[in-house]
Amino acid sequence: MKAGSGSSLLIYLDVDGTLIPFRGRRVQGAPADAGNPLLDRLDPRDGARLLALGGQLVWATTWMAEANEVVAPLLGLPPLPVVEWPEGDEGGRLHWKTVPLTRHAAGRPFVWLDDEITDADRRWVAERYPHPALLRRIDPMVGLAADDFAAVARFSARWTTRPGR
Repeated sequence: MKAGSGSSLLIYLDVDGTLIPFRGRRVQGAPADAGNPLLDRLDPRDGARLLALGGQLVWATTWMAEANEVVAPLLGLPPLPVVEWPEGDEGGRLHWKTVPLTRHAAGRPFVWLDDEITDADRRWVAERYPHPALLRRIDPMVGLAADDFAAVARFSARWTTRPGR
């Protein structure tokens, strides 16, 4: 399935701490130091797992367009849309991505996968974004794990439109 085909669900992806865990791991088939020694922590199987979720994948990372140049090819992902961040910190107690992501989602259901999500972000979204949203905090030492994919798949099943449905 092409990233985002047939779906109104957005899946926002962070890179550091989410796709690249902070604790070293060596994954079979991972790239060997492709210019950045942390890239060998990427799990190349994550690309197919993310595509299987059925939502439109969107980079929500400070890597910006570089995520398409460096990370996407290593995961077997096509180029993805990139959230352009506004200048300044809008969040206060909130994560600086929270408000811009709800604006970017513009009423669409979304999942946000990030290692820095807090309860304050979840409360703010629940109170001010009257549309389905799953804010999934990823353990930055582990990165995306099976339980994270399962949680997103359950949420995604309710909000994706697939042919024949």
